[in-house]
Amino acid sequence: MAAILLVTIPEATRMTLETIFSLCGLLALIGWAALLASPWIPVWSDRIAGWIVPGLLAVIYVALVLAFFGEAEGGFGSLEEVAQLFSSRPVLLAGWLHYLAFDLLVGAWEAREGRRRGVPFLLVVPCFAATFLVGPAGFLLFLVVRAAAGRRAVASAA
Repeated sequence: MAAILLVTIPEATRMTLETIFSLCGLLALIGWAALLASPWIPVWSDRIAGWIVPGLLAVIYVALVLAFFGEAEGGFGSLEEVAQLFSSRPVLLAGWLHYLAFDLLVGAWEAREGRRRGVPFLLVVPCFAATFLVGPAGFLLFLVVRAAAGRRAVASAA
């Protein structure tokens, strides 16, 4: 199937996997930059980082999955099968786009939730960095920061 899809694209306009990787990384960084600007442009930040950029990454992800997953060996039944599946460079790229999109979605949620709960933005920024670099650890950090900020707000109200 991938061969059929690639044959229909003129050689001069085909993107290499490295080019797709680089462009998608830049696209994700635009989303993270929007989150850093979220105190000043909350609506646009939510749109850019919350659905426009992840949506574009999802389109590219789906194209890669449709084009290459059928040709890849391996699966999800064991760690060995997953290792074999991700030994395919196009599938590896699709997996990376999965991370970029979902980490950005988590970051967008952190921004919205932080605003909603009154968490000081300077406490949310390190959570963005951690979510960008080590997704679940950044999410966990945000949960801790949100809980601590909530306790502080309750204590100051008393």
